[in-house]
Amino acid sequence: MRASWRRGLIGTAAFTALLELLPRTGLVDPGYLPTASTIAGALAGELSREAFWSALLDTVRGWATGLGVAIVTGVAVGVVVGVVPGLRALTASTVEFLRPIPSVALIPLAVLMFGTSMESTLMLIVYASFWQVLVQVLDGVRDIDPVTHETARSYGFGVFTRIRVVVWPTALPHVMTGMRLAATVALVLAITGELVIGSPGLGRQIALAQSAGAVETMYGLVVVAGLFGVVVNLSIRAAERRALRWHVSVRRENAV
Repeated sequence: MRASWRRGLIGTAAFTALLELLPRTGLVDPGYLPTASTIAGALAGELSREAFWSALLDTVRGWATGLGVAIVTGVAVGVVVGVVPGLRALTASTVEFLRPIPSVALIPLAVLMFGTSMESTLMLIVYASFWQVLVQVLDGVRDIDPVTHETARSYGFGVFTRIRVVVWPTALPHVMTGMRLAATVALVLAITGELVIGSPGLGRQIALAQSAGAVETMYGLVVVAGLFGVVVNLSIRAAERRALRWHVSVRRENAV
């Protein structure tokens, strides 16, 4: 693990040095790609502005709210569809039709319904993230050993007891995978919605900086969005390892 962190830091340092050298050597026009030090200076200036922190809070709030709604509804619908006999086959065609629709294609509908408010971006986040969770939950329920399920039924376990002792432990690794995928998708849609729709958040600040010609500020805000994504991924990974510490894959990873 430590070696992996060291390699990651070395790669980051090398990329930063390259970003500093390319504009200075004239290989890249600084008007399109400022040096790393210039971007860092612009970002430092943004950290002292209240508007930056307000935009960051809006993005975090929209991301967390949309992701939470998608996880709750995705797990609930996935368990019900997976457990109720015949319901999966009945809904399969609907799921396969709706799931591939790009969320950005719904931007006109979202703007028509909610204007440029946060609700428009939330609609995109929930729609895109929901399918990530639902598909994983359905796969998890499908992985249940039929013998185990029938044994629980023969012992007289009720529906909720079977879900708790049979369905949930088997589906949990898939649920955590769905949460990790949904968290990333939710962040992408949050920034995209703010950029395109103009709802409050980091994406809107990036668009405003670009339209004002503040290229170094624009890159600085992009860096913040990237760092936010790294924090999200590390946090979900840590939660996954904690929730699945009993699972063979996590035990194998910890042993390595």
